[in-house]
Amino acid sequence: MKSARGFTLVEVLVALALIALALGAGSRAAGGLIGNAERLADVTAAQWCADNHLTNLKLARQFPDVGETSSECHQLGQVYRLTVSVRPSFNPNFRLVDAAVARADATPLVRLSAIMPRF
Repeated sequence: MKSARGFTLVEVLVALALIALALGAGSRAAGGLIGNAERLADVTAAQWCADNHLTNLKLARQFPDVGETSSECHQLGQVYRLTVSVRPSFNPNFRLVDAAVARADATPLVRLSAIMPRF
């Protein structure tokens, strides 16, 4: 007489536990990738905002006034907070311009700097 072949209940439960652990780790890794993709989209849109503003300043060919201004920037369906800070430099013919972009909840995303000449 042949003995019955197959897996015991303990072996099946151990295999199910291992599969559950692997699936849990996989879903956590996928969640991390989604978070990174969202962060990359935010940083890219924020960089576009800052770069567009600095380019507009250069194209205006006006010597910017010293001070700080804030405005909103709309990119990719999101609203970002743009803060532009203009400071004097050691040479009076140049100004230092910093464009900082943050999310609407004030989370900083990117800061770009430029030197603007007197035209």
